[in-house]
Amino acid sequence: MLAPVNPSTGKKLAEVESLTAQQASIEIDKANAAFPLWRDLALEQRARYLKSVAAAMRARKEELARLMAEEMGKPWREGLGEVEKGAMCAEYYADNAAEFLAAEELASDASHSYVCYQPLGTVLGVLPWNAPVWLALRFLAPALMAGNTCIMKADPNVPGTARVLTEAFHAAGLPQDVMINLPLETPLVGDVIDHPGIKAVSFTGSSNAGKKVAARAAAGLKPAVLELGGSDPCIVLADADLDKACDVITLSRMINAGQSCIAVKRLIVEEAVYDKVCDMLYERFTALATGDPLIADSQALGPIARRDLQLGLHDQVTRTIQAGARCLTGGDLPGGEGFFYPPTLLVDVKPGMAAFTEETFGPVLAVIKAKDFDHALQLANDTEYGLGSSIWCGDPQKGEMATQKLQAGQVAVNGIVKTDPRLPSGGIGLSGYGRELGPHGIREFVNTKQIWVA
Repeated sequence: MLAPVNPSTGKKLAEVESLTAQQASIEIDKANAAFPLWRDLALEQRARYLKSVAAAMRARKEELARLMAEEMGKPWREGLGEVEKGAMCAEYYADNAAEFLAAEELASDASHSYVCYQPLGTVLGVLPWNAPVWLALRFLAPALMAGNTCIMKADPNVPGTARVLTEAFHAAGLPQDVMINLPLETPLVGDVIDHPGIKAVSFTGSSNAGKKVAARAAAGLKPAVLELGGSDPCIVLADADLDKACDVITLSRMINAGQSCIAVKRLIVEEAVYDKVCDMLYERFTALATGDPLIADSQALGPIARRDLQLGLHDQVTRTIQAGARCLTGGDLPGGEGFFYPPTLLVDVKPGMAAFTEETFGPVLAVIKAKDFDHALQLANDTEYGLGSSIWCGDPQKGEMATQKLQAGQVAVNGIVKTDPRLPSGGIGLSGYGRELGPHGIREFVNTKQIWVA
């Protein structure tokens, strides 16, 4: 059984029966059987279905937002925005897939040679709890528009959200079994990956879990895209617009109560403005509060999604303070019901401390002092992760230099690191491999076929 818990109250929600391995295998066979018809549909027809999906999602956006608030604690306003972003992703690929998948003429010794992009078959998406609608669409929209059928394995925390999202796909008139939801307990994921009908895997989650998924997929010689954790650095130089930088850094760290892979986690500040930036962040952090995510107009942070995650985050904060960092605000494990955690500002953090080396998945910001620009780059790259990174500076040349020297899958200059359907997203190192979104994302799960005609 899938047994979700409301993280705002700590109380159990309605349990959902999990499929057995045999039942999951039958569902995969159904998606395989649906593949030829979906593959052979014209792109224009698939695009019409995806646009209908977007409309069906918007029609149920309040229900989806409520379920996300109840199942994983996402604030109501953020949930509504997430549904809209997912709908936009469906529309983006509906509008652009034909261009992204167009055959490419390449000169050779043939009279005619080119590359075409054809779907692989049934693709499995193993998805997390922290953005259950957006991350589902980030997987589903390009894979479906490429002509694949899709199996969605949502996180056990969010079975209700997954069910209603699937109902929206079906309400859009999508052909039978083209998109299937598997309510499945996590230990059975390996068996699903092994199924001969699964031709590729998309996984979003922790680095440790990603290693297991990668090994299982590789054992079957199945391509995989892995979007994993991050310890994302943000550099602030002395000539930056400090007010704007602190506003955006606070927003980045607090979205979804800090439970975002691409949020700022390590803030590296040039020493000339270090104390000033710490003071400015203290003002912003102490103005924040936690509260019920179902209150529509509230600006409060929601809870951490699970008790074990809350306790793990507090352990990281405690170990960082014990190692010599100072906690300016937050850092206390709250009493009462629910799994809330206060906005926490840790300063004088140094390499080797928990908040520097580990991914902190919650509203905790580690602030590190850098001597100068080169030292800041060195500190930023002192990590096994490589998902997102950013820099705030007034010198365009330093900003451009940072984009080339920061070791990450995406870099933002004087702005927030975010995912955008138009741009590829992904990481290196412990943050994974492969790319989602943009023209690159739709080509991850296709056969790049060379054609040579004498």
